[in-house]
Amino acid sequence: MKLIFACLAAFSCVCNMAVFSAPVFDTDIIRSDAGDIKLTFLGHGTLFIEFAGNVIHIDPWTKLADYKTLPKADLVLITHEHGDHLDATAVADLRKDSTIILCSEACLKVLPKEKALKNGESMEAFGIKIQALPAYNIIHKRDNGEPFHPKGSGNGYLLTIGNKRILIGGDTENIDELKVLKDIDVAFLPMNLPYTMTPEMVTGLALTMKPKILYPYHFGDTDTGKLIELLKNESAIEVRIRKMN
Repeated sequence: MKLIFACLAAFSCVCNMAVFSAPVFDTDIIRSDAGDIKLTFLGHGTLFIEFAGNVIHIDPWTKLADYKTLPKADLVLITHEHGDHLDATAVADLRKDSTIILCSEACLKVLPKEKALKNGESMEAFGIKIQALPAYNIIHKRDNGEPFHPKGSGNGYLLTIGNKRILIGGDTENIDELKVLKDIDVAFLPMNLPYTMTPEMVTGLALTMKPKILYPYHFGDTDTGKLIELLKNESAIEVRIRKMN
């Protein structure tokens, strides 16, 4: 009997440890005329969006979360083929029979049965308009002169949900195709070196685009305080820092 109680106590301890060690992710609510849009920030370039009973996962990565425990995906958006954005295991964990997977063409080498969107193409799912935008480097390049993200290889995504326009920048610099965007309510812009943008680049793009809410994401060790300082006098742009390093 003592042995049984000891085993039960040990089991209870393990269970409690599992409960208390489960990660808690930051969330924000964006109000739209079609209902609340819930953003959950998993880290790096990875988040998911809940709207009207649908779940949209963006660049799921098993390094950041146990996707078996998260809401299954109605839609998965993958920006490009790099391993910290395209994780076939995470996609498999999120998949249900009706899940739609959208990606760039380069991702088809890993996910050959999914639907690729080229830069500029768009479609609609669950009442959400999804537009694939360019995402590429101009300045930051590898030692051999090849851009970290060549033009035409990756996507950003512009989502129109109700009356809100949400930009998922992908791995990009402050390219001309993004500078012309207007009426952006929420912008996720990457800020990690040497692969995407400096705080100055993000600032320049934000001042041109003027999103109402700016989330720097995929920022690694980059000092987000510098971005806040650079935009401190721009009252029309709210900079929100979340755990997206």
